[in-house]
Amino acid sequence: MNAVVLPYRMLRRFFRKLSWGLRWKWITGGARQQSRSRKQQQTLLTRSRRIFSWSWRIGLLLLAMDAFYLMLIWPDWSAFKHGPVARSEFIKLYQQQRKQDRNLPPLQWRPVRMADISPHIQKAVIVAEDARFYTHSGFDVIALKDAMDHNIDKLEMKYGASTISQQTVKNMFFSASRNPLRKWHELVFTISMEFFVPKKRILETYLNIAEFGQGIFGVEAAARFYFGISAEQLTLQQATELAASLPSPKKHNPKTRTRYFNRRAAKIQRHLDQYD
Repeated sequence: MNAVVLPYRMLRRFFRKLSWGLRWKWITGGARQQSRSRKQQQTLLTRSRRIFSWSWRIGLLLLAMDAFYLMLIWPDWSAFKHGPVARSEFIKLYQQQRKQDRNLPPLQWRPVRMADISPHIQKAVIVAEDARFYTHSGFDVIALKDAMDHNIDKLEMKYGASTISQQTVKNMFFSASRNPLRKWHELVFTISMEFFVPKKRILETYLNIAEFGQGIFGVEAAARFYFGISAEQLTLQQATELAASLPSPKKHNPKTRTRYFNRRAAKIQRHLDQYD
């Protein structure tokens, strides 16, 4: 009997020690794992703080560099408000392109005073491009919302909501690039221009630099090219047709008279009737 019990007790003691050993290993292993997890969390937190700190510093540096760049290109709004309208960046770009390609039509641009521009074209352009021009401060929030709703519904980016002020700033000082940084600069310039420059001067500038065909800039050049008269002599119908060529004048204009152009001209005419 004792010969049987003794091995049994020995086996039971062995398995008990083994069990306690496994438990201890599990406990100590879990503790070590928790310790490693805490260290990993601490390391991750330290890295996150460093990344945030450096990102903040780099962001401030970039902001300072951008502010310095804006100072270098900042317009003299006092000079902008008076005198003849200067050449826009779009006009300068066209002149450079024509130097490289003589097949392009010659530049046609004749800036004139607002007093020499027919009231018909002033109204038609406002109706066509920026109906709330005289009531907003450079940005038409309502038009922007309508454009976004249309683009979302149609799943396309076809319509924008650039105001006459925004287009004036873009044409005068920047380019057609869709660079987000350029859009930011355009925003800053638009706010500043609306603060320092009267609406009448903004409209006068736009009417003198807007593109109405390949190489044709401003309503004076456009009136002479399409109708053989000055901007002061434009009739309501002629003004409507010039306004209808915006914003795609190379394809849709009084010469091409595309289906889109005719529909747009009729639409502007209806709005002008309500405007009066």
